[in-house]
Amino acid sequence: MSNGRAISQNVKKEVETKSFVKEFLALIKIGIVNSNLITTFTGLFLAFQFTNKSFLHSLDLLVLTLLGTALIIAGSAAMNNWIDRDIDPLMTRTKERPTVTGRFDGKAVFTIAMVLIIAGELFLFSINNVAGWLGVAGVVSYVVIYSMWSKRKHVSNTVVGSFSGAIPPLIGWAAVEPTLGFGAWALFLIMFAWQPPHFYALAMRRTEEYRAASIPMLPVVKGFKRTKISILGWILLLFPLPFLLKELGLGFILLATVLNIGWLILSVRGFKAKDDMKWATGMFVYSINYMTILFVSMIIFSIFI
Repeated sequence: MSNGRAISQNVKKEVETKSFVKEFLALIKIGIVNSNLITTFTGLFLAFQFTNKSFLHSLDLLVLTLLGTALIIAGSAAMNNWIDRDIDPLMTRTKERPTVTGRFDGKAVFTIAMVLIIAGELFLFSINNVAGWLGVAGVVSYVVIYSMWSKRKHVSNTVVGSFSGAIPPLIGWAAVEPTLGFGAWALFLIMFAWQPPHFYALAMRRTEEYRAASIPMLPVVKGFKRTKISILGWILLLFPLPFLLKELGLGFILLATVLNIGWLILSVRGFKAKDDMKWATGMFVYSINYMTILFVSMIIFSIFI
């Protein structure tokens, strides 16, 4: 009987541990952390290739950059959850967050967020001041300017939030080349222009939830037709940006252009779509694949320059 109780207790502890890990990863928005690390690594790798520096001889720099960036993004995400505790229960997408369910109380979340952000900044400043200050800019723009201010007050909140999302590749580049070459700003512009159509598609799918939470997202305030026009405009802005990375070769420019044309066609079809939710879902999925393929291809093409 005692062995049975011991086994039962061990199983219970294991389940609780797995549950805690799952809740913690949800708190720091691990999906966002991972996607941003792709762009951070791309910025770092391209900086090595463009400056003819040895990647294999700087693995310590790679670890510090990715770890520092991951920590500040995780901390900022946790801080966003802390800030949004009052509106998250109103939205289906966010009502299961650990700050809503009570798995983590407000004080604990704030402490976790600050520890992660400070630790991440220590790593980034240990690399160089530019990487460190870019990290600070990313945190402030996301936590203060976006989460605490524009998200709840202005229909332009998505564009404002795009600034912080475009900083990770700059951090990666700055770790290798603090002067931030032309390629670094090309990555920044691509990430900046990619985000509005990506998040507008998501906002369309969650319009009623945002309306219930009084968040002035574009489809809530201006409607679907105006949102589709904005999506189209931002996609058109993406077309010339791959040419800023002409060092990657004609193959990259052709691939990026094909991706842009595909997204443009899908966007135009939205004006005649009979099912806006189905169309918005397709746009959202395409945007994720777009970003992944584009940034991975940058790494691949840079190897052959």
